[in-house]
Amino acid sequence: MVIPSKKSKKDKKSVEEKPARLYYEAVGRRKTSVARVRLLISTHGGEFVVNEKPMEHYFPTRELQKIAHDAFLGTHTEKSLSVSARIQGGGVHSQAEALRHGIARAILKVDPEHRKTLKRLGYLTRDSRAKERRKFGLKKARKAPQWAKR
Repeated sequence: MVIPSKKSKKDKKSVEEKPARLYYEAVGRRKTSVARVRLLISTHGGEFVVNEKPMEHYFPTRELQKIAHDAFLGTHTEKSLSVSARIQGGGVHSQAEALRHGIARAILKVDPEHRKTLKRLGYLTRDSRAKERRKFGLKKARKAPQWAKR
């Protein structure tokens, strides 16, 4: 009678290769914007789709397009990856920054070697600044009504 050893099971698992992933997904946030990003490895030039529209239509200005592309430019991966993103909440500028944050996090899942570069550029840190809530008795978060002596 032969008793199977635990080593044989571990050896079997180590021989198996990881299955090829269809996409790498990450979430990026800024203010109240949330971007769900999927990176697909592509052989031809990377497509960039945001909320089922080409990125150029969703972000009309060059500044917003540059913000969205910054994570790729820092790692030189724009030709090998396609982006599909769903963004909701916030304004257009914070959506672009949330998209950049999500792309940077997804690039790390594709290749962890880019961590040092992305961290140095500041794309992995979630910018937590948001509008401060209004307090009662004040006009805005900190602005008090004009004071009159009489």
